[in-house]
Amino acid sequence: MSTGASVETSTSKSDRRADSDRMARGGGLNLAGAILQQSALFAIVTLMAHVLGKDDVGRYAECFALLSLLGLLAMAGFRSGLTRFVAIHLADADVSRLRGTVRLGMGITAAGSLALAVALSLLAPTIARVMGDAQLETGVRLVALTLPAHALSEAALAATQGWRSQKAYTLIGRIFDPVLRLALTVAALWLGYGYLGAMWSLVIASWVTLVLALGALWFRMKDVPQQGAVYTIRDIMSFSMISWASALAATGLIWADTLILGAMTDAGQVGVYNVATRLVTLAVFVLPPITATFAPHMAHLHHSQDYAGAARAYGSATRWTLLLSMPAFVVLLVFPQQLLTVFGGGFSEGAIVTVILACGQLVGAAAGPCGVVLNMSGRVGLSLFDNALILVANIGLNLLLIPRWGIVGAAVAWSASIIVVNAVKVMQAWKIVGIRADGASTGKIVLAALPAAGAGVLVNQLIDNWVTSLVVGATACVAVYLVAIVVLRPHPEDMRALRRLRHRLS
Repeated sequence: MSTGASVETSTSKSDRRADSDRMARGGGLNLAGAILQQSALFAIVTLMAHVLGKDDVGRYAECFALLSLLGLLAMAGFRSGLTRFVAIHLADADVSRLRGTVRLGMGITAAGSLALAVALSLLAPTIARVMGDAQLETGVRLVALTLPAHALSEAALAATQGWRSQKAYTLIGRIFDPVLRLALTVAALWLGYGYLGAMWSLVIASWVTLVLALGALWFRMKDVPQQGAVYTIRDIMSFSMISWASALAATGLIWADTLILGAMTDAGQVGVYNVATRLVTLAVFVLPPITATFAPHMAHLHHSQDYAGAARAYGSATRWTLLLSMPAFVVLLVFPQQLLTVFGGGFSEGAIVTVILACGQLVGAAAGPCGVVLNMSGRVGLSLFDNALILVANIGLNLLLIPRWGIVGAAVAWSASIIVVNAVKVMQAWKIVGIRADGASTGKIVLAALPAAGAGVLVNQLIDNWVTSLVVGATACVAVYLVAIVVLRPHPEDMRALRRLRHRLS
């Protein structure tokens, strides 16, 4: 009996380590992709800010907000649905349902995106008039031209993630697409085409990305045995439609302030707010890649009823998110003025906005992928209720605070909403799903950040030149943070992942 128990324990540990290592490998690849993606997007905004000014940065942000919201609307919830059901059907070796899921998801996304694109193109003059900016009309039509490619490529890459592989998602969607867009934007601005040139760059990059995304999905599907497709429409649509509404509410929470600011203020204010938002987004660049890696694992573990494994995966994803993003949050909170100066004159008024947004996102990072726990465990209705309720509250706060405080009011509304919705979802994941973030080490990471922030404040007080202060201060913050993490002793799982990464690199 003791031998059997020993074998079982050894196998269980081996399985846990294999699953953790696989998630770490996918997270590492996605993290590299996120670094390149955010660097490219940061370069685009910085370049436009210097070449065109804050008004055109604001117009570009408003168009991108439309694309993000309508892209989700076109996908009808299949962004999460494709990943979840492909992972489940692969776990069950159910080839027929796998084929049916992929065909259904891609077909609905194609039809929805084309219908929305036509409607958006016809309504472009009305939208520009409502936003009070005639120069938006052509930009909105270019969003309509981009929309089908954007939605279909996202759907195809979401399906490939169901194989618990992040290669196509990262290499195509998070590296190739933004790098190509950056190159095309540089060329367009150099030739003097303005913000519309940047929008055309978005159109071209999206359609080229779609070709590669469809190729990646075909490469996966060609190895699937040829069997007739079975369409479990009721199961897929019930999950996807609720997930769709939930994702729309969550994305509305991200972009509502930008659109309301555009309607209630001017493009310049939207431009300043967008630059501050872009800075804060850089701090949490690790969240999307880690979430993308965690989602199919969570679906697989929960479907297999491995709740302990799901708790460990949730804890690992939360720990990695906060551990990797904390140095950036420290720099944001200590050097907001210097960071905004990088974009040129006219953006310094966004310093307090940057600090407020950073506080909200810091809480979101500490909560980890709590929303994914609800979605991948099948509680999409609960996630929908949370997101819809907080979206309504966010819109109300924006309408109340923007007339009084402008972009500062928008930042307060957004951060308050982020803090509340993440706190609620963490409690629901624990009390309803029964999964807590096992081994998140949140307190240790926050403790390591305190001396790092102190080092940054000291440098800020001693050095007047903004460039020197930013470079020396950021370096000091990161160095002190790393030393503090080592002193407080990293998590054993992180050390194992680091050794594996070092071995692969060598």
